[in-house]
Amino acid sequence: FHEIKTQLLNSLTNHGRPFIYVQDGNYRNRGELYLLHRFEGVELKQDYALDTLTNLHRLWCRPVHIETVIDDKPSLLSFDGTIHEIQEK
Repeated sequence: FHEIKTQLLNSLTNHGRPFIYVQDGNYRNRGELYLLHRFEGVELKQDYALDTLTNLHRLWCRPVHIETVIDDKPSLLSFDGTIHEIQEK
């Protein structure tokens, strides 16, 4: 019951949207955008995350990355304008 209550309360926080922050706007000193997902027990929906990377790339015009957790492992989702990559960190 406690876990369900926590998940319901978390879904109300920020209207159920994930907290994602800009970590670095000049990642690797190459002008790449590096975002950090504040993982609170709920993974990002990968299809939405990859679509978001595509849209951010259109705006940023450089590779974009989101650090998150997938299957309880720190991971990095990236898009360079051509290829989406998912890597364990």
